[in-house]
Amino acid sequence: MFRLLTIFCMLAVGLALGASTFYISPTGDDANPGTKAKPWKTLQHAADAAKPGTTVNVRGGTYCQAVEIKVSGDAQQGFITFRSQPGEKAVLDGSCLTVPEGGSRGGSALVALTNVSYVRIYGLEIRNYRTGERRRTPAGIRVIGSGSHIEILHNNVHHIEQNFQGRDRPGSGGNGFGIAVYGTEAKAPISDLIIEGNEVHHLKTGSSESLVVNGNVAGFRVTHNTVHDNNNIGIDLIGYERAARDSEVDRARDGVISGNLVYNITSKGNPAYGDEVSSDGIYVDGGTRLVIEHNVMHDVDFGIELASEHFGKTTSDVTARNNLIYNCHTAGISIGGYDAKRGTTESCIIVNNTLCNNDTWDTKTGELHMQFYMRNNVFKNNIVYVGKHGVAMTSRSGRVEPNIPTVTMDHNVYYFPGGSKGARWEFDNKRYGSFEEYVQATGNDRDSRFADPMFVNAAAGNFNLRKGSPAAGAGCYATKWDNRTGPSPGHWPESAH
Repeated sequence: MFRLLTIFCMLAVGLALGASTFYISPTGDDANPGTKAKPWKTLQHAADAAKPGTTVNVRGGTYCQAVEIKVSGDAQQGFITFRSQPGEKAVLDGSCLTVPEGGSRGGSALVALTNVSYVRIYGLEIRNYRTGERRRTPAGIRVIGSGSHIEILHNNVHHIEQNFQGRDRPGSGGNGFGIAVYGTEAKAPISDLIIEGNEVHHLKTGSSESLVVNGNVAGFRVTHNTVHDNNNIGIDLIGYERAARDSEVDRARDGVISGNLVYNITSKGNPAYGDEVSSDGIYVDGGTRLVIEHNVMHDVDFGIELASEHFGKTTSDVTARNNLIYNCHTAGISIGGYDAKRGTTESCIIVNNTLCNNDTWDTKTGELHMQFYMRNNVFKNNIVYVGKHGVAMTSRSGRVEPNIPTVTMDHNVYYFPGGSKGARWEFDNKRYGSFEEYVQATGNDRDSRFADPMFVNAAAGNFNLRKGSPAAGAGCYATKWDNRTGPSPGHWPESAH
């Protein structure tokens, strides 16, 4: 309600100051005045004419066009808004366009925002932008440079495709993006960014991501998006890729990733990865000061991964709470660098999540996968229902310093139908024969329980707890759930021990 009132007030202020409204139509003419009766034809003409407070209504129909917006709105006169005409559907279709060379940072996009502030993109369908050449990078929506108060709202981005078939090594193929934000200016971030309510699906992104925030981006919200049926990472928060040429600010930070639904994501079969199973629902690679909450991930490779791919760099101060993660191909949650040449995961808090029946492809990673280089992380108040292959937790050589804890674990509820001795328990690169043996040897999980959490019907996606559940107060659950709409609002408990 507050957000709707804010938008209404901004629009009212814009009208009072003489804000303009223009129209685009497939049958228009850029020689027209841009009125509803005599609309323009191209979005680029409108972008070049827009001023603070301008609303561009794109009439229903299909446009084989790309647009780059380089002009900003402001706090006084309001946003520059490009939107589908209310009640109509405007489609930007790249089928007739050739993706230009270059543009690896965020790609060459059908909708590009460059060094802008107070710009809103609302309700467009953006589709069918493809290439088979490695040096070309297609994107649906790209935000790049610096700026503030940018809103990407309720767009449908699909069939953006990088179809290059080669690679030098796993992950080194071509690139493509659904929605990409790159903060490339070291002196000023992209801030007050909102990416909300978009559907991003049926993408072929090569070595890149479906929805990414990378570089000098400080203060953002990625909320209530649906990301699905793509061949690489769903949502990615990145640092240290030299998007901005100052390592002190070259990391996504101070963001909230909330209420997103991510499913059907795998890198298997992606030409950049071959048979490698390594895509995440939500991935933090070098980001910091983030909250990941109330998201649902299923049928992805990894559910949530908190790691750093760059040696000597860290993912830090991330809170992952109240997320539902089930039926993932590999681990439900993975932390730490994926090999000894990577960075660290530090001071991350993983609480009140529900993990159920993960590692469905029997990769031996289990529900919780602890990798290289971890320090002062917390795993508490979670429900861990071990999948059919019986791997509860796995661990590599995770310690950074001898007397610094890798992960502190307690007040969790674990369960495997085959019993605690039937599951695999590893911690700090050591394996134990049962839950009880693991607790006694490590000192972790002393106040945790091995008990059936008593889901109402996990097979049907109902993770409510039946009366008398020993997991009350741990994990998260949704009153209603299906694979399209996710959890019903208002049914995510915040309680903790």
